[in-house]
This record gives sequence, C-alpha cells and structure tokens, in this order.
Amino acid sequence: TPMLARVSFLNFSCAPLALSQRLLVADGGRLPNSWRAFHCQRVIPSAARTILYDFHLAHKGKMSPFAGFDMPLQYEEGALKSHLHVREQAGLFDVSHMGQLLITGKDRNAFIERITLADMTALDQYSGSYTLIPNQSGGVIDDAIVTNLGDKIYMVINAACVDKDLAHIQSQAEAFRLEGNDVQVNFWERRGLVALQGPKAAAVLQRHTETDLSQFTFFKGGFITIDGIECYIQRSGYTGEDGFEISVPEESAVALAESLVSETEVEPIGLAVRDSLRLEAGLCLYGNELNDETTPKQANLTWTISKRRQTEGGFIGDKAILAELPEKIGTLPRRRIGLLTTGPPARADSPIMFEGEQVGVVTSGGFSPSLKAGIALGYVKPPFHKKGTELAVQVRNKEYKATVVLPPFVPTNYKTEE
Repeated sequence: TPMLARVSFLNFSCAPLALSQRLLVADGGRLPNSWRAFHCQRVIPSAARTILYDFHLAHKGKMSPFAGFDMPLQYEEGALKSHLHVREQAGLFDVSHMGQLLITGKDRNAFIERITLADMTALDQYSGSYTLIPNQSGGVIDDAIVTNLGDKIYMVINAACVDKDLAHIQSQAEAFRLEGNDVQVNFWERRGLVALQGPKAAAVLQRHTETDLSQFTFFKGGFITIDGIECYIQRSGYTGEDGFEISVPEESAVALAESLVSETEVEPIGLAVRDSLRLEAGLCLYGNELNDETTPKQANLTWTISKRRQTEGGFIGDKAILAELPEKIGTLPRRRIGLLTTGPPARADSPIMFEGEQVGVVTSGGFSPSLKAGIALGYVKPPFHKKGTELAVQVRNKEYKATVVLPPFVPTNYKTEE
C-alpha cells in the first residue's frame, strides 16, 4: 500500500512541509532529496493519489488523471446509471483532491473580504457561502466556499487552482500583515473530503450519527460524530441535489467511506458524473465558465455580491466589478447562458451560431441523462442571451438547432430555510 508523502504547496514562508497529506506516492512515503530542496514549491508526482485511492480500486473505479491526481472517472456501472442513481438515491464522491484551508487571526474576516466577494458579516457560526476570488481587472482567479467556524474561517478551493490560488492568497496575506493586521493561512492538515449527495443522503447519514441533521439547511454545518469519527459536515455539494460535504481525518477516511457505501442506497460515484450533475444544475466550472478574464456580471453571478459589499467595496478588483454592475446587459461583451441543444452533444469550444455568424462559444456541454437531451452552458454577445432565442451550435462543422434557456436545466433540491 502506498505511503503518505509530505509535500508543501507554495508556502512562501518556507514553513515546515504542509498539505502533503493530500498526496500518496508509491515510494514507501520517503520524499526524494530533490523535492526536499524545493519544499516551497508544489510538487505533484505523476502518481498523485488521495487517501481513498485503494478504496476506489477495491470498488472497481476506472482511474484517470485529473488536476494532477489519479481520480475515479467512473465505476463499472457506467456514468449514465451512476448519474441517475444520484438523482434517485445517493452517491459518494471523493473530493479530497481539493484544497482545504484554515484562515486564522483576529483580522481574518477583513482579509477574506479583501480577497473574495464574501460578506462575512452575513455568515453566522458554521454558515458558509459560495464566493469568487477576483483579480484586479475584475476577472475570477477561482471560485471557492468560505465558512465561518467561529475562531477561524474554513475555505475550500479547486484542486486545479491550488498553486495559483496559494500564490495569490499568501502574497495578499503578507501585504495584509505589513499593514499591521493579524492573519495566517494554513492548510487543514491530514484531512480527507467526501461528498454524500442525493435525495436519500440525509436519511442515510442520519443512521450513522446521533446529531439531528434536520437542523442543517443549505450551507449550514457543524462538527459532529459519524460512526465514532469527529467530522466537520456542511449541507452543500455541487450536484444540485441535497447532500453533505464531510471533512474527515485522513486516518478515518477509508472507514467512513466504506461505512457509507455499505448502505443499499449509496454507490461510489466518479468525477464524470459529478460534472454531468453540476452541468444539469447550471453550475459553473472554473476553467470553463470562469477564468481570469470573466467578470461576475458576465457570468451571471452578481448574486454573490451582497448589497453591503456592492455599496462598500473593499475587495480586490472592486472598481472594475462595481462599475459594471449598473450597466445594462446589452453593453456587456458577453453573457453566460444555458442552451437546450439538438443533434450530437455540443462540447466545450463548440461555436454558437446565428444565421451563419458566430455569436458565442460553448464552455460546457453534453448529454443530460435526466432530460435525455443535449444541454450546454456558454457565452454569447447580447442580445443573443435572451431566453427563448433560437440559435445553433456547430458540431463537426455542422449546425444544429439550440434554444436559450435559464439554468438550472434540472430543478435543484437544496434543503433551504423553511
């Protein structure tokens, strides 16, 4: 069994090696001397693995490289059946490759409000929110989840963006401290992260804990004991379904995963299905719908900026972002839309056409198992963003009809406040 290697991720203070718990290498756990010499840089071996790698193999997961990690793309049931299983019952996803950060210090809230669009004053203890990390020009460095843990902030960032996120966050933290403020950014060490998603997720998880899960609504969470393991859970996920994301000590991650998939309603699910589920929910994927040049208004994500933050600003890129907010959509260079497509599924980079002219591009697309139809997200120049507009997508040099719709394509099932 591969052993754990300790590797740090762009720790500008060159502190002791950190976040290495996220990597497994077939090296007996010994870090090569060449890596030790450069421990302030992220080093991902060719066989980077999460703590659940052997679990995936035992359950016949089909492994594939993703964001520098060997991750399960799908299981033997196939993506179509697994997708529908999550919509009908529950699925367990390994998302341990994502970055789990803890931000501490008395000025942590002010720091998070500088580097993200989040409104920390609106988050009670153990409440979280989806947010964006903006750059100076108003584009998006990454999207993230931030949660108020009381004396610290829990932040989850995308695996593919860990390097650039940490370079940005640590440089901003250093500048913030030079202003006399108190903040520290560290990885939440030796943690796994799984997501139990689907309409049966709450009922299943309730069998494994004495804590009443009905108290947790969307983006609410807390520290609870699951099968004797202290975990942090949050009622959230990226599938459009009800469910929980569970941060678990890595030494207990396999036991927890095995316990959950032993339930008849739960199957292990791969990343291909996580992507098809988030597409049906109309959720953005960084690198597709979001990038360094896309603004919140272009992405139709202005809801991530509270009224207070719109009024006060104070975040990186505030001038560019806030100047765009009152402008009419027709003045934007492009706007994110949803499309119901015909013909073969339109994939990322497929041109969006109107009367023979390209007016946009698909950023994510595929076959919707729930709708049994083609769906896509993309960007078009106004006025082609309007609901009901008849367009076309170009697939293999042939055009197929497409209609603009408002995502989500499949209604979401989040447990909201009653």
